Amino acid sequence: MSEVSVEEGPAGQDVVALRAELDQLRRVPAGRTVVDQACGMVMVLAPCRRGPARGLLVDVARQRNAQLPDVAAAVVAAWEGEPLSRLMRRALRHALRRLYAEDRGCDASTVG
Repeated sequence: MSEVSVEEGPAGQDVVALRAELDQLRRVPAGRTVVDQACGMVMVLAPCRRGPARGLLVDVARQRNAQLPDVAAAVVAAWEGEPLSRLMRRALRHALRRLYAEDRGCDASTVG
């Protein structure tokens, strides 16, 4: 009798899908923690409230076509002494300009 792998049939496909979903759910708390840390850092450095700080991180993530937790992890790592990539620095600069322009009630496209 040949041994059949559980992952070959419909039940196996369900197991694979459930494992992938479980892995994703395990990453959520860690991602949320690093996003919260990065928001706090932006709030101190910008200075701004939590909503604009998170918006800034989301803006950078969009510019870099990256996931929010990845951008947040880069900000936290920079706080701890890791250098930011040139592209990440540029995205942060643009996001900060927009944040400051919104704070002053200016059109972000006219801010230097």
